Amino acid sequence: QVQLVESGGGLVQAGGSMRLSCKASGRIAIAAMGWYRQTPENERELVASFGIGKRITYADSVKGRFTISTNRARDTVYLQMDNLKPEDTAVYYCNTRDYNTRDYWGRGTQVTVSS
Repeated sequence: QVQLVESGGGLVQAGGSMRLSCKASGRIAIAAMGWYRQTPENERELVASFGIGKRITYADSVKGRFTISTNRARDTVYLQMDNLKPEDTAVYYCNTRDYNTRDYWGRGTQVTVSS
C-alpha cells in the first residue's frame, strides 16, 4: 500500500518562508512527484512537479518564489516556499504518480499566509 506522509505547513506572515516535505512509502515505481493546492473557491491546481528525466514544472503564480526538490532516493519531495503571499493560502497536497499513470495523494496540509 502506497502512503504519502506530509509535514510542514501552518501559519506564516506575508513575505515569510515555509518548507513542506512529503515522503512516499510502499511498493511504487515513482515516475513523478509534486505538490498541488486547493482552496474552497477553486479546483485543485498544480503548484510544482518533478517528473521523468528530472523535468520540473511550476505554476506561473509561484515561479521565482517556490522551489521543488527531491532527495537522492527520490522518495521524498520538498517544496521551499519563499516570499509567501496571502493568495498562497490553501491546502497543499502531495502527489506521486507511477509509471502506469496512477496517482496517489497525501492527506493535505494547511498553509495560511496572513497579510
